[in-house]
Amino acid sequence: MTAPITILGIESSCDDTAAAVVHGRPSAASVLSNVVFTQTEAHAAFGGVVPEIAARAHAEKIDFAVEDALKSANVTLKDIDAIAVTAGPGLIGGVLSGVMCAKGLCAATGKPLIGVNHLAGHALTPQLTNGVTFPYLMLLVSGGHCQFLLVQGHNDYIRLGGTIDDAPGEAFDKTARILGLNQPGGPAVEKTAELGDPKAFSLPRPLINRPDCNMSFSGLKTAILRARDDVAAIHGGIPEQVRADLCASFQASVKDVLINKSQRALTEARAKAPELNTFAVAGGVAANMAIRGALETLCTNENVNFVAPPLSLCTDNGAMIAYAG
Repeated sequence: MTAPITILGIESSCDDTAAAVVHGRPSAASVLSNVVFTQTEAHAAFGGVVPEIAARAHAEKIDFAVEDALKSANVTLKDIDAIAVTAGPGLIGGVLSGVMCAKGLCAATGKPLIGVNHLAGHALTPQLTNGVTFPYLMLLVSGGHCQFLLVQGHNDYIRLGGTIDDAPGEAFDKTARILGLNQPGGPAVEKTAELGDPKAFSLPRPLINRPDCNMSFSGLKTAILRARDDVAAIHGGIPEQVRADLCASFQASVKDVLINKSQRALTEARAKAPELNTFAVAGGVAANMAIRGALETLCTNENVNFVAPPLSLCTDNGAMIAYAG
């Protein structure tokens, strides 16, 4: 058995500047601290994340995130065994901010530097939070990514399918902008959808009849845009109830696609790994309670365990990078 180690994790791939300290072994690790600085206000006026603004914000905040993470964990850099950092994929300016910070710390302290794939961080989060054993099926669904992964080991993944164009998180953000809602779009659309009728608008379910695990959300954004324009032409604007109906109908379409494809992914994953008994979900869209509830119901019907990390670990964070490291 290997001795427990302490890892500092740094994450800056999009618009969250994060650092965390994780201690233990891969089979039993604990999060000692998890600090996240968001950039919501900096991007709010632009209807989405602006890469240049994000990169500057990371450069301004990343050292404070590291300092706060160490202080909150009650450790110093001398207590850290290695430093893990997101090396991609992500917005290049943000990734560089994190990597350069980590390289500087490692150069100054002599600690090992571990580059971590951002998607591996998400994919391994169920192990950190729930102690899930291999193999398991992971739905990674966020603002920039959407794919099904059969996770067979810490460095052993089989991609079963994913979006062929936009990620659902991006579709949520663009839908919010189209309908005049605040950013980030995911929570805004979800909250507005609570007051709407999901059957009010007949929106497409892209690729739902295609016998694979691939998805598409680009056309759904276009459908929302056209529906909004039709409503505006009739009413001279968008009545609040109609806005809620559009949000509810959009969310229902995304949910139906994800449920349909998740069922197919389970079938394919079981064919490759018959012992599989866990379906896990992570990424920012996993925080959507309507989608999460539908996935949980699917897993109950399919007789597999459903695992979703705490909401704070669904979105980008340093703890998942530290654990992957």
